[in-house]
Amino acid sequence: MNGITFGGDPITVVGEEIKVGAKAPEFKALKNDLSVFDSADLNGKVRIFSVVPSVDTGVCAIQTKNFNEMATELGENVHIVTISNDLPFAQARFGAAEGIENAEIVSDHKDLDFGKKYGFLIEELRLLTRGIVIVGKDDEVKYVEYVKEVTDHPDYDKALEEAKKLV
Repeated sequence: MNGITFGGDPITVVGEEIKVGAKAPEFKALKNDLSVFDSADLNGKVRIFSVVPSVDTGVCAIQTKNFNEMATELGENVHIVTISNDLPFAQARFGAAEGIENAEIVSDHKDLDFGKKYGFLIEELRLLTRGIVIVGKDDEVKYVEYVKEVTDHPDYDKALEEAKKLV
């Protein structure tokens, strides 16, 4: 994947870029209580994967809070998962402090399963690059955004518009 920068500097993104129309790869991550999050449990449901480098940074915090708020607008038929490589303890602290109750936050730090399968892993930093993946009830990828500059926000309005088409 070419053209993604972090603070203006080019980065190497590992894994194959996920494309609209592809079957969403199943992955495992860690929940905040250290139990296994298995994306296969969401098969047959609309889901939004909000991908951030770290919930401990300003843009990532805003992105996570925005998707938590979007969840109320989209309803129970859409499952929102924020994914970062933060430790589950940091994610739990952030979620509690910010009142994240409508979205789930999971950690890809252990196996980098999501990052590699969806093409979001920043090789130089072992963080995930910023983006959004929306998967339909048919387990097919319906929308993908890889944010070109990691420190920029994703297109929240476009993601919400695409998600609404699926509910």
